[in-house]
Amino acid sequence: MTVAVVLFTSDLRLHDHPPLRAALAGADEVVPLFVRDPGVHAAGFDAPNRSAFLAECLADLDASLRRRGGRLVVRTGPVAQEVAGVAAECGAEEVHMAAGVTKYAHLREERLRDCLGARGVELRVHDSVITAVAPGSLTPTGTDHYAVFTPYFRRWSGVRLRETCPAPRTVRVPASIRGDRLPSRGTGSDISPGIPHGGEEAGRELFSRWKRSGLATYADRHDDLAGDATSRLSPYLHFGALSPVELVQRARKHGGPGAEAFVRQLCWRDFHHQVLASRPEASVQDYRTRHDRWRGEDDAAKEIAAWREGRTGYPLVDAGMRQLRHEGWMHNRARLLTASFLTKTLYVDWRIGARHFLDLLVDGDITNNQLNWQWVAGTGTDTRPHRVLNPVVQGKRFDPQGAYVRRWVPELGDVEARLVHEPWRLPESRRAHLDYPEPLIDLADGLARFKEARGRD
Repeated sequence: MTVAVVLFTSDLRLHDHPPLRAALAGADEVVPLFVRDPGVHAAGFDAPNRSAFLAECLADLDASLRRRGGRLVVRTGPVAQEVAGVAAECGAEEVHMAAGVTKYAHLREERLRDCLGARGVELRVHDSVITAVAPGSLTPTGTDHYAVFTPYFRRWSGVRLRETCPAPRTVRVPASIRGDRLPSRGTGSDISPGIPHGGEEAGRELFSRWKRSGLATYADRHDDLAGDATSRLSPYLHFGALSPVELVQRARKHGGPGAEAFVRQLCWRDFHHQVLASRPEASVQDYRTRHDRWRGEDDAAKEIAAWREGRTGYPLVDAGMRQLRHEGWMHNRARLLTASFLTKTLYVDWRIGARHFLDLLVDGDITNNQLNWQWVAGTGTDTRPHRVLNPVVQGKRFDPQGAYVRRWVPELGDVEARLVHEPWRLPESRRAHLDYPEPLIDLADGLARFKEARGRD
């Protein structure tokens, strides 16, 4: 009786799971394993919202495995030590897992390879599980990664993706292998009240529903803040409850401008993964330094606190920050604006904003969060690094009736559309009853400071 172990990390699904498929093809029994790594807590990555979502993903994965005669084995401890222990207990000769791209994932893989190799167990790492196209498989002449999105997108679009594989019908798990209890979701006040339900089943249902009702109009409506017309699939992609390969293929089969625009967003995700795979230090250091002299917590404590609380006096910025706190998610257009306001209008270090997002986002990961923040801050891959987004202009363009602002800033619920993004223009008698702050900074002053700091006219 041969046995293999499948280590689940950021791939918490059964549909289109190449490591599981390979393990089932090569062994009579398989141990589906998830290790609760204390290193994740030590690094501050297990924020309450993500821990709650993760617990539901694991419960869903276990339930799916049990319907197929199997179960999820959960262990707690250093990953290499726990995986090696399970392999020894069941006599496994192979461990399968998905390839990661972060520095943390590379170190985990290196330790696993060393620990398992010393025991004669082979580690098989599978590409194109967490991304549609493997990082490093597409490179331009003369360098190891693409630093600009458009040429990457052209190459990426021409790649023939691997075939997806169905969920297995049966998974046989050795009866002797024991694990810990599944983690509970928790109900503490530190969990945002509006976070989505986790798990592959919820993710697949959400995509199927959105594909029917929202995919066709995505190209025209993805920036519509009030319409909330985006897919909201990012948490499920972050935890691997959905396969990016399958999403690309199903969207392309659907066809149309909306599908093309959605696939482009999936490519952005792969683009960031290939950047960080080649430049892991970009998670904490400027990808392209502008020699900024950023303001930090000591220099801008009042402004940073107002930004975090959604009390800047700029309605669209405040609406986005309040949505983040309530849902553990924020519309992408609002993410761009709130990040631009912090880094370029307030001239605060992008790492402060990235950390706050990581503390709350269900989809928060090092790759997309950090590199999107760098893109907005002008230290990343943006070809227009000095652009500054004006919250009033953005509001009038992407929330023209003010519905998004009124949803999240109820203090402005009775303000007419023409002034909802500029409440300081209301008569003093009305402003006095709003319980809404005056603007934290004049936009012209913020722009002048940023231009001076970047040394631009």
